[in-house]
Amino acid sequence: MDQTASIVKEHHDAIINAIKSVVQRDWRILIVDDVSKKIIDSSVKEDDILNVNIANIQEIEEPRDENSGMDAIYILSPRPHIVECLILDLAKGRYRNSTVLWTGILGRELRARLAAAPQKIDSRPLLVDFFPRESHLVSFKDPYSFPILYNPSCEAVAMPHLDALAQKIAAVCITLGEYPKIRFFAPRNNEYRASALCGRLASLVQDELDAYKQFKGDFPPQTTRPQGYLLITDRSMDLMAPLVHEFTYQAMAHDLLPINEGDKVTFHMTVNEGTPEAEEKDMELSDKDKVWVENRHRHMKDTIEKLMSDFQNFLKQNPNFTNQTQDTTSLNAIRDMLAGLPQFQEMKEAYSLHLTMAQESMNIFQRRKLPDVASVEQTLATGLDEDYKKPKDILEQMVRLLDDEAITWVERLRLIAIYVLYRDGVITDDIDRLLNHAALQPAEKVKITNLQHLGARPTRKLKEERKPHPPLFPRTQVKNPADEDNFLSRFEPAVKHMLEDLFSNCLDPAIFPFTRPPTDGGAADGAMTTGGSLRSAAPRWASANRRQVENRQRVIVFVAGGATYSEARICYEESEKRNRDIYLVSSHMLTPQLYLRQLEDLSMDRRRLGLPMDRPQPKVPEHFYAKPKPPPQPMQQPPAAAPSAAGPVHPPTQAMGAMTINSGTAPAHAAGSGARPPVPPAGKTEKPVKEKKKRNLFGLKKS
Repeated sequence: MDQTASIVKEHHDAIINAIKSVVQRDWRILIVDDVSKKIIDSSVKEDDILNVNIANIQEIEEPRDENSGMDAIYILSPRPHIVECLILDLAKGRYRNSTVLWTGILGRELRARLAAAPQKIDSRPLLVDFFPRESHLVSFKDPYSFPILYNPSCEAVAMPHLDALAQKIAAVCITLGEYPKIRFFAPRNNEYRASALCGRLASLVQDELDAYKQFKGDFPPQTTRPQGYLLITDRSMDLMAPLVHEFTYQAMAHDLLPINEGDKVTFHMTVNEGTPEAEEKDMELSDKDKVWVENRHRHMKDTIEKLMSDFQNFLKQNPNFTNQTQDTTSLNAIRDMLAGLPQFQEMKEAYSLHLTMAQESMNIFQRRKLPDVASVEQTLATGLDEDYKKPKDILEQMVRLLDDEAITWVERLRLIAIYVLYRDGVITDDIDRLLNHAALQPAEKVKITNLQHLGARPTRKLKEERKPHPPLFPRTQVKNPADEDNFLSRFEPAVKHMLEDLFSNCLDPAIFPFTRPPTDGGAADGAMTTGGSLRSAAPRWASANRRQVENRQRVIVFVAGGATYSEARICYEESEKRNRDIYLVSSHMLTPQLYLRQLEDLSMDRRRLGLPMDRPQPKVPEHFYAKPKPPPQPMQQPPAAAPSAAGPVHPPTQAMGAMTINSGTAPAHAAGSGARPPVPPAGKTEKPVKEKKKRNLFGLKKS
């Protein structure tokens, strides 16, 4: 994929251009808060900010000196205590003139509070309240979104949360310059509480975009790009994807390895292992790592082959770094060789990182017997065996795995959950028997039964007859000889089928209705069926000097309740295949372990969840109310000594006797002392004495 199309770059440019529009040719101080700083840091380097006439960057919650001779620009998150900090800054006249850019929508109460302040300020919306993770992946970094949306005890905070989600989704569209057609997932099964979630959210996003267009008349900007699409779905559309093992590099690594997803995505490892330069280091996984970008969506087998092939090509190009007796066909041997290449530090660290991650993933793959686990998973998730036929004896195959000590408790629980979904529910006693057979605690049962809050039917009564739900995306699967090597990857996330139907113009309008019915009454969308942008239909000479990526249609897929790395991969692959830019947006990224933990949260009382809105809210720091320190008093200088004639030296005994504990050193010829200043011996010229800084009783410098 052409990486010039990047939400990271669009986010970066939106922030930098907003600063430029305020700063122009003047120098200013930039003030941020703890949240807005993280948003900025997700796409903008500090040097990029300092290069646009920003003299300094400060945090509003931290103590700062007044600088009434400088203008300031604030980039702040719209929170009550931050608004109060801003008002106090203005009241103190901390800066000469100020402009504030808000990362999100300033609520009605906060707008009223700011308007009531005596000091007025130039206040503008910036609307960049999201975190671009990759070129086509956006996260809101809000895992609490899952229990808020699906836990029945969170009903009171669900609607305010949907409002916040709508504003963030609209911010992504606005940053991309898109005023898209909006379609949303409307499940046939409307018997569960969250079934109307996507429809309500889509309506709120439509309102936000309409309001922004009314506020900013030139939105969306003029372009020859076809109008984009926003598809709003939620986790209930695909309950299998977070449970099934995915063996592409990125998804497998996040599933099996201890990858830290904080402000940055990092993997902890030992760099230069086995050498005196060995050190522990957190290695970042981002679009800046070209090896990661090139390999993250490959099947792990292909990733390892590519890493080894690339390294062997490097050795051919640099024969001085190896000898003919060294083994270059195993991961461990290559890692050892990399430790001896200090001349190529960046390349060495990148390949060491990915060879280490690949090796550790494959070790776990073999140790936990994941090929056997995945074979059963794929049959359960697709409903077909490896020969694409209805499976036989699948329960017996699964039970044998539940008995195997090499299979971890997480894999066992995932297998049982997938089996329950495959069966469209089993009697409660059967779940208990499976858990007992797998040597799992009875408390794990709630993680399976809570799937009901996402529209599943995990339990049924004895002899209850159920009419099965029709498949969401009907497909006729036929065995393809080319897929022989990928029999452990037969399952495809529902997002893939949704995008295929969208681009084929056969996405069911009853299941994916528009928020605003198309003016053509639902006729075929030419931009969807042409397989490319408007420019792709133009004569070749028309685009000879222009990049095609500038004209590609955009599709934004939002998954409420968390998205998976397999769904991210699908969006990249379909972008490449369809010559479009498909962006995956979600509240947070799910791993199987996190998904199981969050399923447990759905039956927990809200008071035990520790939701952000239920915690003590941040307050204005105390230093804002502290009285300003008085200006330092000028130090008293000793009176100048009167000149005297040269004579014999007399000890200043009387002057010393006149000293008090608070007086410091008295002048040698203080009035009334009768003492004379010392004179140098005859024949010597007096050297100028350097003035010493006054010190207090304990020898400390006066402040």
